Amino acid sequence: MRQRLATLLAAATLALLPATAQASTTYPDPQPVTGRRIIHDPTVLHLKSGGYVAYSTGGIIGARTSKDRVHWDDAGNAFAAPPSWWYEYNATGDPWAPDISYRADRYWLYYAVSSWGTNHSAIGVATSPTGLPGTWTDHGKVLTSGTTDAWNAIDPAVIHADGRLWMSFGSYWTGIRMVELNPMTGKAVQGATVHHLATRPDAPYAVEGPYIVRHGRSYYLFASYDQCCAGVHSTYKIRVGRSTSVTGPYVDSTGTSLLDGGGDLLLEGHGRYVGTGGESIFRDRGRDVLAYHYYDAEDDGTPKPGLNRLSWTRDGWPRVL
Repeated sequence: MRQRLATLLAAATLALLPATAQASTTYPDPQPVTGRRIIHDPTVLHLKSGGYVAYSTGGIIGARTSKDRVHWDDAGNAFAAPPSWWYEYNATGDPWAPDISYRADRYWLYYAVSSWGTNHSAIGVATSPTGLPGTWTDHGKVLTSGTTDAWNAIDPAVIHADGRLWMSFGSYWTGIRMVELNPMTGKAVQGATVHHLATRPDAPYAVEGPYIVRHGRSYYLFASYDQCCAGVHSTYKIRVGRSTSVTGPYVDSTGTSLLDGGGDLLLEGHGRYVGTGGESIFRDRGRDVLAYHYYDAEDDGTPKPGLNRLSWTRDGWPRVL
């Protein structure tokens, strides 16, 4: 009885701690999944028609579908062929890091087209009546960046806030940025301010892949820190900060600004699950679910999907279950 009471008290205490205080605890493993398990930078949505769809880096925006969020089938690609304008930014026409959402009776798919190590990049957008692969109509460029810019137009993620539409984006090149979108076209408002949300103190400013959600009265910025795409040598990890305004400033649980290198550690590699990052968040049956990739140390570093439920502490910080 005494041991059971101690366990319950410890669990209750942990639930009250901010994310930074939990950094030394054991991280939960991802939800078991079956079927097609190779994926990178996943974005997942529970479709209005039922079932789930996931899009990812690889192919012409690789697609997976599932009836139960456990077994995933290969569903080909979002597009049958790359739109011709992609080749201006990538010689192979391979897009990166998509983001799927639903609004205005349509599904919207944002994605990046670039090449490794350059900020000659573009974010594009497509729409679909069903959200399924093969039904997307491309609408061209949303935002671009070039060598004279201090940011990199990749890794898009869209959020509605206070009646306006916003897109966070960015990778290295001084970190995470945000710009307002025209809700009719889904493209950047001409002349809009590019807000600065997060960076690191020193070059190469290794923070990317933002995703913002609202919980309660605050907005939460999740981002991937450190090195991606190196298999079992990847050091990707997910950090988070929050703000009362979607455009920032974002701070961690100690009050340190994400522009000054702050960010609570939410999830990092553990055991076979190396380099956890490339995250997105979706709602499923009234709950928040974190989607990300990891590199499987027991399968030659193959990138695989991680799915975990997010819970929220009483003082309003997320933690992974």
